[in-house]
Amino acid sequence: MSKRFEARSVGAALAFGLAALCGQAFGKPTCTDGVIKVGAVSTITGVADFSEVPKATKAEFDSINAKGGIDGCKIDYTIADDKGDPQVAAQAARDLIDNKGVVAMVGSASLLDCQVNALTYQRKNVLAIQGLGVDSACFASPSVSPVNVGPFVLSTAMAYYASQTLKVKNVCAFFIILGGTQEAYKQALVNWEKMTGKKLHMLDLTVPIQGDLTPYLIKARDGGCDAVINNGVEPNVVQWVKTADAQKITNIKWLFLAPAYTVQVAKALADSKQPVYAGTEWEPYTESNLPANQQWIATMKAADRPLTAFSQGGYLAANVFVDVIKGINGPVNHDTVAKALRGMRQPVKYPLAGSPWIFGDGKTHTPMQSTKIMKLDNGAWKVETPQFVTLPKL
Repeated sequence: MSKRFEARSVGAALAFGLAALCGQAFGKPTCTDGVIKVGAVSTITGVADFSEVPKATKAEFDSINAKGGIDGCKIDYTIADDKGDPQVAAQAARDLIDNKGVVAMVGSASLLDCQVNALTYQRKNVLAIQGLGVDSACFASPSVSPVNVGPFVLSTAMAYYASQTLKVKNVCAFFIILGGTQEAYKQALVNWEKMTGKKLHMLDLTVPIQGDLTPYLIKARDGGCDAVINNGVEPNVVQWVKTADAQKITNIKWLFLAPAYTVQVAKALADSKQPVYAGTEWEPYTESNLPANQQWIATMKAADRPLTAFSQGGYLAANVFVDVIKGINGPVNHDTVAKALRGMRQPVKYPLAGSPWIFGDGKTHTPMQSTKIMKLDNGAWKVETPQFVTLPKL
């Protein structure tokens, strides 16, 4: 184990308040049969594939196991595929908890896990450190604390960047609404208004996930929008910008969320001169020279995993969980893990993230409040903000 990792782990243990008093040794976790069982409920097949998140969590756990585990305890990690189906997700969570005996959910990334299972996690006292919080319940439940910024806080952050840094006058938002996300997106913009004292110029919550986007681009242009926040994923982003080119729109800045920040989007829009921005969940994954990315890169390369933003989330969730376990003195089970997580009083800073992470005993958990901004530049993403943009507290 590197000195850097040991220093971070000790700092985390102190933050959890589980370190021994000065002059005494730190607590030592113990486990049944030398194993700590951990699970993840993720969407892997079906309408989406978030498998890279838990696979990165597994890569970090495998690395730790290869070095002897955590004080001799090896991590037994099970990834369950919810297939984007609520019934399958519920069954997967129950199987992991009741049959596998997992002590926590770590590195999950799902379209609906939080919405379906958050109450189960609360009732069973098996808490979740989400590698990628997707649905709104991930950020509104006492049993889940994601390690990512998430689409709703990121919407606030992109609006904040547009008004406070780009100094645009008329900020507009055009959102795709899936499932029960409408109120969360609306609240994200209300939060921006409270932070800045400004008013949203235009809000459209009817953007289709497929279909002609021309009417929406014309509406933004004729409505006087100076900047537009959009929550589309890769194909939607490409279509949106290409439609702006086709309509010869030149006076609007386009701000997208983290799904836009991919190499594929940059290549597809290499010929566009539109001012296109995207927010990141963590340190920009394309910046391989950043010191904060080095441990993550080394772990992913050793496991032959791709270097993606998804793998950053899985890796970070694993780090958080390991630090929790290292601070437990005695048996590791779902009750002691839950007690350690809920007992956090100080957040812990990790190199990959712009905000410190904490679980704590709150009714909701949205610890990550920072993003870096990337800008499209001739087929590549360039860092627009070397320092994280951090939202002010409301």
